[in-house]
Amino acid sequence: MTATPGAIRPVPTPLRGIFFALGGALVLSVNDLAIKALSGNYALHQVILTRAFVGMALVLTVMALSQRGLRQIATRRPRDHLIRVTIVMVSNVTYFLGLAALPLADAVATAFVAPLFITLLSALVLKEPVGPRRWAAVAVGMVGVVVMLRPGAGVIHPATLLVLISALCYASSHMMTRRMRDSESAMTLNFYTQLGFIFVSSTMGLVVGDGHLSGTSDPSLAFLLRQWHWPPFADWPYFIATGLAVGIGGLMMSQAYRTTEAALVAPFEYAGMPMAILWGVLFFGTWPDMTAWAGIALICGAGLYTLWRETVRKQVQDVAAPSGDL
Repeated sequence: MTATPGAIRPVPTPLRGIFFALGGALVLSVNDLAIKALSGNYALHQVILTRAFVGMALVLTVMALSQRGLRQIATRRPRDHLIRVTIVMVSNVTYFLGLAALPLADAVATAFVAPLFITLLSALVLKEPVGPRRWAAVAVGMVGVVVMLRPGAGVIHPATLLVLISALCYASSHMMTRRMRDSESAMTLNFYTQLGFIFVSSTMGLVVGDGHLSGTSDPSLAFLLRQWHWPPFADWPYFIATGLAVGIGGLMMSQAYRTTEAALVAPFEYAGMPMAILWGVLFFGTWPDMTAWAGIALICGAGLYTLWRETVRKQVQDVAAPSGDL
């Protein structure tokens, strides 16, 4: 998972990137579950700080066991890391504030405008080829999200705007990942991300962690400004789960976007949607209706179609010249 600066990188296998994205989406869904479970009793910056320490411990352990070791911390692109970490920070904070006010499945469904943003930005910013079949797969997935959101059924919750901002920042962070892939490994990217989380959440805790700005009835602001307190033993599994999930899932997702075209792997992030439904059923007692299941079918179908197309394309390339974009 590491890359030596200046060395010739092996030709990436698209299917490997797809499976990294798929696995990352599944693992990161555990993070959403844990954050949602903790959002009613703890401050956001306390959760992020605890999560970042767990994630940092995981990243440093993997680094130490890898071939290049802790030398991967060294970077010649501190400015790019600062920009990327800032974007990731805004994406996380806006998403988690929206998650505190919305049902888990609704928040995750709204966040899945991100693959559409990624496909658009990969074409405009990275100049990566995006063929009609990839656009179609993303479009079908987006139709599934719209079906689940039921835009005509009532007023859209204001917290959805926070999730939409998060989705745009999330897509932008992956554009930075693609730009930095030649010199920065997935380990390096995640080390500086965790470092940024530790710095910002610690600062936020020092400023408002005593709870002097708490007391609002708004669930998003309450999550942001709530007083810190020591969690009971029963809540520690959620803190540990969010740290491990963001550490492992972040590494997998970074590797996916480093090695594979962004527009190709983006639809596979939709795998997090059925997981959000499952967690909602198991932990919060919310069971999807038939409309929601129709949306899930469209979302999963789009990802599976893209996986099938890429498998066929790779088989053709093994015996003949490349046949073009999906």
